[in-house]
Amino acid sequence: MNQGFDKETFKKSVIYNVKNLFRKTIDEASPEQVFQAVAYAVKDVIIDEWIATHKEYEKQDAKTVYYLSMEFLMGRALGNNIINICAQKEIKEVLDEMGFDLNVIEDQEPDAALGNGGLGRLAACFLDSLATLGYPAYGCGIRYRYGMFKQKIENGYQVEVPDNWLKDGNPFEVRRSEYAMEVKFGGYVDTEWDGHNNHFVQKGYQSVMAVPYDLPIVGYGNNVVNTLRIWDAQPINTFSLEAFDKGDYQKAVEQENLAKNLVEVLYPNDNHYAGKELRLKQQYFFISASVQRAVKKYLEKHDDIRRLHEKVVFQLNDTHPTVAVAELMRILIDEQGLSWDEAWEVTTKTCAYTNHTIMAEALEKWPIELFSRLLPRIYQIVEEINRRFINEIQRRYPGDNEKIKKMAVVYDGQVKMAHMAIVGSFSVNGVARLHTEILKHQELKDFYEMMPEKFNNKTNGITQRRFLLHGNPLLADWVTDKIGNEWITNLPHIERLAVFADDPKCQQEFMNIKYQNKLRLAKYIKEHNGVEVDPRSIFDVQVKRLHEYKRQLMNILHVMYLYNQLKDDPNMDMVPRTFIFGAKAAAGYRIAKKTIKLINAVADVVNNDKSINGKIKVVFIEDYRVSNAEIIFAAADVSEQISTASKEASGTGNMKFMLNGALTLGTMDGANVEIVEEVGEEYAFIFGMSSDEVISHEKNRDYNPMTIFNEDQDIRRVLMQLINGLYSPEDSELFRDIYNSLLNTKNSDRADTYFILKDFRSYAEAHKRIDKAYRDEKWWAKAAMLNVAHSGKFTSDRTIEEYVKDIWKLEKVKVEL
Repeated sequence: MNQGFDKETFKKSVIYNVKNLFRKTIDEASPEQVFQAVAYAVKDVIIDEWIATHKEYEKQDAKTVYYLSMEFLMGRALGNNIINICAQKEIKEVLDEMGFDLNVIEDQEPDAALGNGGLGRLAACFLDSLATLGYPAYGCGIRYRYGMFKQKIENGYQVEVPDNWLKDGNPFEVRRSEYAMEVKFGGYVDTEWDGHNNHFVQKGYQSVMAVPYDLPIVGYGNNVVNTLRIWDAQPINTFSLEAFDKGDYQKAVEQENLAKNLVEVLYPNDNHYAGKELRLKQQYFFISASVQRAVKKYLEKHDDIRRLHEKVVFQLNDTHPTVAVAELMRILIDEQGLSWDEAWEVTTKTCAYTNHTIMAEALEKWPIELFSRLLPRIYQIVEEINRRFINEIQRRYPGDNEKIKKMAVVYDGQVKMAHMAIVGSFSVNGVARLHTEILKHQELKDFYEMMPEKFNNKTNGITQRRFLLHGNPLLADWVTDKIGNEWITNLPHIERLAVFADDPKCQQEFMNIKYQNKLRLAKYIKEHNGVEVDPRSIFDVQVKRLHEYKRQLMNILHVMYLYNQLKDDPNMDMVPRTFIFGAKAAAGYRIAKKTIKLINAVADVVNNDKSINGKIKVVFIEDYRVSNAEIIFAAADVSEQISTASKEASGTGNMKFMLNGALTLGTMDGANVEIVEEVGEEYAFIFGMSSDEVISHEKNRDYNPMTIFNEDQDIRRVLMQLINGLYSPEDSELFRDIYNSLLNTKNSDRADTYFILKDFRSYAEAHKRIDKAYRDEKWWAKAAMLNVAHSGKFTSDRTIEEYVKDIWKLEKVKVEL
């Protein structure tokens, strides 16, 4: 509770904002207008803390981390900010008195969907933790006009609709045009002699102004407010009157179009050249602006640029921001006059890299032709980084050309961003223990052998403030009632719940909360899907980006298998099960989009078949995003974390489910390994091959799905139903692609790449164990409570403390008001 919170002032502020913003009295205002007015009133409270925080940072000359990320999946800000200023009770009371419901007002806010999935949401959790722990930090990204698309399901297919999240403005942002930076593209590089040295000068370029918009990141109850800085692009000369007068209307708005396209949409589809080009432009745009501004800020207070690393650290969130390495070199050499060696020393002490993926296709590579045309000076620097690095490889491994092939930054006509990130950083980390080991011994083995001191692990985490305190208020209150509220800023404290796990009264209270949350989700499903689901059934949930390695396909094939069993024996004894999916597929990812259609096609058949007595229901939740995720996590009984072992770097959804008392059904992959370690294997349902087995099959190419298809009648029957029209009566060929992806007989080593058929039986067995376990209500309640009690390790607060201690070396700052 916020002692100093003045309810009367807040109420006046809301009334004043409605009048001032909309020329209305409070009783005339629409719910959307009331949201805006409340948001501005909350911002008013935050601003003083925001100013005080930055004054304190300046006073202490604090080292700052710049978290560079193409994505920040922030979700809605109002509810989170109210919770973190510890004024929820007071603001709720004020609004109640005024006749408004805080939940309804929160629902007016669009999600700030500036990210695709896990990577962007992790960045958001990290910013929350950095502010709550009192560490100086900026998030730096792009202010996409249209974030991640809104997903509509039409006739079972995903349709992408623009997400115009800024159409009514963003009440929390502050435009900082005084910090605008020029970013240059194209042209050529000239050398100019000044009598002492050669200078490299970019000429004939096009440029845009990057204008920052700052969003407050509020720490929990500690007066600290950090900043998420997202860059917008503005044309430098908006409109060429000269070109217009000559009738060249295209040329007149060229500058404007360049700027507009840059920030129009979250990474465009890059399955075509224009998409690729725009994506590289976006990356350089926000990196150049962020690095320029950070250097400028440093130089306002310090005169020795060689000591930049003492006050600044750039964390590269995956390969997307890697161009920061070359951009910092450019600024140090071309603008600050350092020699190559001096600049390289500063750069490699300032940049650190997080790898988020084992999948080779996600480690970005750019065609030299595109890269050098778009970023001519940066490309020269990359070439020189590469030349010197190859010399180093040759020194260390004389005559080993295989090493050069595997490790060069520029090779085979491509610039390899992950290689540049490793070479140019002082730290390289994976995001779960298993993931880091695979990087060290498989994917990045050569780099690890050459520079083992750079490699370390930082297992991901989530913020309990959003995913329990805000997302599941019933459970949050119950936890606080049992063990106090220390868990809000110290999640390991939640372990004290373990003593209640065997207490019948607590078990009943806990399961009743779960039931209330299931009712809330059932209501949401009825409103959005028109499907009645039974809150007494097992809510079996898989929500995450749709990707083949995450194996949503295995999940729906298993539903088809269960449905077959029920059709054969309608009296089969099973606990009713509701299978809940939520997933967006990348716009150009054909097989992923086809999988969404399959899930919806199966749902149509199963949900309308009276003969199975509602024992199975299938629901696909449209437009999965942070705000509906909170409702889903709170209601889940079973958390499906079923990626092919060795493919999921970490996963963070697995942690959100655990925190909310769902049991994990999963492979030993990513952070599942550590989750099982914390709660104990008896309170999770583990199945499938290990990562070593998967890697070994991939190496030996000794897996043929046809064998399983020929020998397992049930699996064959399910696969034949993909192409016999059962789920697509109007077009029996509709799911042929999916069938082929599992069985491609012409090219068997390209078939079933993610071992769905291989793991299927083990997966089906695990489901049987769930059915059996759920019948024992006491055991299930205990298991669910122990999952909550052992989730302490998976807070992003712990992850951030590890980054600070091992990589960033920041100092905590206290802010007094």
